[in-house]
Amino acid sequence: MFSSDAPQAKQSRVTLHDVAAASGVSKSTVSRILDERLPQSDSETARRVRQIAADLGYVRDVSAASLRRGKTSTIGVIVPRLTDTVMAMLYEALAQACARTGRFAIVATTGDEPKADRAAAKSLLQRGVDGLVLSTAREDDDFPVQLEARGIPYVLALRSDGRSMSSVGDDKLGGYLATRHLLDLGHRRIGIIAGPGYASSSRGRLAGYRWAMTEAGLALDPRWIVESTFGIDSGAEAAERLMATPERPTAIFAINDNTAIGALSALVKLGLSVPDDVSLVGYNDIPIVSRLSVPLTSVRVPFDRIAAEALDLLSRETKSDSDRMRVAPPTLIPRASTSPCRSASSG
Repeated sequence: MFSSDAPQAKQSRVTLHDVAAASGVSKSTVSRILDERLPQSDSETARRVRQIAADLGYVRDVSAASLRRGKTSTIGVIVPRLTDTVMAMLYEALAQACARTGRFAIVATTGDEPKADRAAAKSLLQRGVDGLVLSTAREDDDFPVQLEARGIPYVLALRSDGRSMSSVGDDKLGGYLATRHLLDLGHRRIGIIAGPGYASSSRGRLAGYRWAMTEAGLALDPRWIVESTFGIDSGAEAAERLMATPERPTAIFAINDNTAIGALSALVKLGLSVPDDVSLVGYNDIPIVSRLSVPLTSVRVPFDRIAAEALDLLSRETKSDSDRMRVAPPTLIPRASTSPCRSASSG
């Protein structure tokens, strides 16, 4: 079929009109049957039209359809970095959700630097995206306000600013579940690697930790709360600080799996065993944590649901104030990094 033995005349693109003529049905019927955004009909006519389209080599002209609608069916996604597994998982979930609805996702990164989302957004908007999904929201940042003032459709994912349309996990509940798990194992001295204060996700998880500790009637020792970035090295440094306190914790809740992995490495270097000496809980349940030498107890975040809800919010023509925030519940996944407290003096 693709032999180049003789010169070939350049074939014109197969159109809906060609498929309609070969099928003996109207062009509008063919368009409806071949539109991947619509539910697929299993009628005899629909099957025949799809087969003829395949035989003729018909390929839907997405760009032409987008021009007719005044849209590109492309969504811009802004994340801090794709080397962060959590952000890569979010982008992949968004890309898959886009594909299910006939759209396409493109990504830009910011390095999690303040104000860098402006340049990322500009680059994506210049490519004609229909809207933006941002996972870079920071406390006291007015960028979402600027987007809204310019009439640019956007939605926040994983992090929220408290006022914009957002699709997030229930971080407070997740922090509570992680801490409650350690409390149920008998731990009373529980430290937290608390993450950066600018991110709503880490603030929510810290609030959940405080909620569980207060519910258990335990005093909150400020020395057991150590801020960090979301990175592995920062998690290691925070764990070393926690272990240097006079009454060091018997358990640590790390704000994400990266900081938990860093904490695990630091604890091993200090000659401590996880979980015999220190129990450890992470957050997000990225794939690698179940494969560590000590499989990590973690709080699983439903990225697929968060992505689908973000796209639903973004595509809605009207948004009520009561429907500006979608919150997906997390799940605790217990593994070998947590065990009952063995310190008689921990109570």
